[in-house]
Amino acid sequence: MRERRTVDSSSSAADPSEGMGTLRLKREVGLISAVSLIAGTMIGSGIFMSPEWVLYHMGSPAGSLIIWAACGLLVMFGALSYAELGTIIKESGGDYIYILRNFGSLPAFLFAYTSIIVVRPASVAGVSLSFAKYAVAPFYQGCSTPEVVVKCTAASCILLLTIINCLNVRLATAIMNIFTVAKLLVLLVIVIGGVVLLINGHTQSFQDAFQNTTTGIGPVGVAFYQGLWSYDGWNNLNFVTEELRKPEVNLPRAMMIAIPLVTCLYLLVNVSYFAALTPAELLSSGAVAVNGDRQNKVLGNWVWVISLSVALSSFGSANGTFFSGGRVCYIASREGHMPDILSMAHVRCLTPSPALIFTSAMALIMIIPGNFSSIVNFFSFTAWLFYGTTIAGLLIYMVLYRDVLLSQVPIIIPIIVLIASVYLVLAPVIDQPQIEFLYVILFILSGIIVYFPLVHYKRHPQFLQRITLHLQLLLEVAPTAKNTN
Repeated sequence: MRERRTVDSSSSAADPSEGMGTLRLKREVGLISAVSLIAGTMIGSGIFMSPEWVLYHMGSPAGSLIIWAACGLLVMFGALSYAELGTIIKESGGDYIYILRNFGSLPAFLFAYTSIIVVRPASVAGVSLSFAKYAVAPFYQGCSTPEVVVKCTAASCILLLTIINCLNVRLATAIMNIFTVAKLLVLLVIVIGGVVLLINGHTQSFQDAFQNTTTGIGPVGVAFYQGLWSYDGWNNLNFVTEELRKPEVNLPRAMMIAIPLVTCLYLLVNVSYFAALTPAELLSSGAVAVNGDRQNKVLGNWVWVISLSVALSSFGSANGTFFSGGRVCYIASREGHMPDILSMAHVRCLTPSPALIFTSAMALIMIIPGNFSSIVNFFSFTAWLFYGTTIAGLLIYMVLYRDVLLSQVPIIIPIIVLIASVYLVLAPVIDQPQIEFLYVILFILSGIIVYFPLVHYKRHPQFLQRITLHLQLLLEVAPTAKNTN
């Protein structure tokens, strides 16, 4: 899209391992960190919140467990398809770069525009608010937590994540590894508690388990939304392909380790919930894992452990979302779809600090109103719209280049994911049409107004160059090159 500058090879910022005289992000993410990035982002506050709503829409414990298993299977198929794309297009950026290479500039810009301005910052802000809610709750026992305290704590969380991710990739991945292990241990505690209850005869929820199961297209689609929210983050590794060691090996391997592990844990945790609570109790429980009745049944005097764990789980998930979300902004800028400054990296830390700071600023803005969960929910169908677009690009590759493409994934798998994407986009809209869906579509299409003057015709105000230069000096950043060798 435009000529890129490079820094001199004598600069201390250049990665000596590359030997190319250009500034590149280092390949710091190994297999363990890759598994942690996927699993750590997936296991957030969703598994503690969503079970109630999946049961509400499905009507029965058995129907609820089927949804959780189906969500895991769908995510696995999606991950296999994305792993195939990651071995074909070995660039960071995930959905953005795949849409760009397969469908061109405008569709890719609309994805970047939607993701960078709303979806990713809203996700970071939402998870940070979940962290803040549970982190400060012990200090306000017996009374409601002041909203200003929750928001200030969430803002502090985002600022801390910004500092960590701007300083060092290894530090950010180390935190992901630590928090992922902690979250896995917490879920194992819940599972073991459920097993003990089952052994002691708490099986009433599994008697006539299919009774009152919902079969309507709309409710099942909404139940999928609620379940898939807990699986969100399954494709995060594709956003950092250029920072992944041996991506052709570690990308599919990490997905095949993390996603089945999370799926099995989610199913076992839901079984534990049903062992501790009847369906009626679960529906009135709110955050089921921190429900007082359930805690007392399973953990006794150790009930505070789960509340602390939900806070830590949310913090770790926010870190993974922030880590990958900043890369979308960085790659889109490198391709000419965002201001130049966002495509630069710190000359010593070798992190995309301008993109991370911008993502942080947008997330902080979203914390101010505090009630934007409905926006995130309505953008869930937008996410699957872009997932479907990405998978369609893979199918085009498989059809056009089937004679030369050494595909490791049967074509039926991306076809199933594409059909599921269409269903998840259309089912809730058809079953319960709401004006907010129109607003979301209009927001996406408003990107066209921005695209043509600023990207297609490159009508940039002259003062932006001076601002870019001053920011470059202030932030100590320089242009980067791709790291795809």
